[in-house]
Amino acid sequence: MSEHHEHTESGSARSVEASAAAAATGGGAIAAEHKAPRYMAVFGGLAILTLIEVGVAFLGLPRAATILALLGMAVWKALLVALYYMHLRFEPGLLRLVAAAPLVPAAILILLVMLEY
Repeated sequence: MSEHHEHTESGSARSVEASAAAAATGGGAIAAEHKAPRYMAVFGGLAILTLIEVGVAFLGLPRAATILALLGMAVWKALLVALYYMHLRFEPGLLRLVAAAPLVPAAILILLVMLEY
């Protein structure tokens, strides 16, 4: 029985090592499913959105318009981060749903706060 236990441990150790090697070299089943995200392009998009946000803040728009514009861009930036840096773009639909579930209560809270002003 101990021989079987040793075989199982060494087999799982090999599979962990193979998975780590595949991840380190960019190979394996995961890399075959999709191309790697273009992190610098996403970073550039986030930087441009940040500059636009700064510009909107100094435009002198009415307060409600400024808040809505900034919230819209913040949501857009959050989606970019979630989809590319958190790799949700390449995950199954159920995991996306779990990640998006807190957005509904957050939107309700933001709406309630905005109604006070």
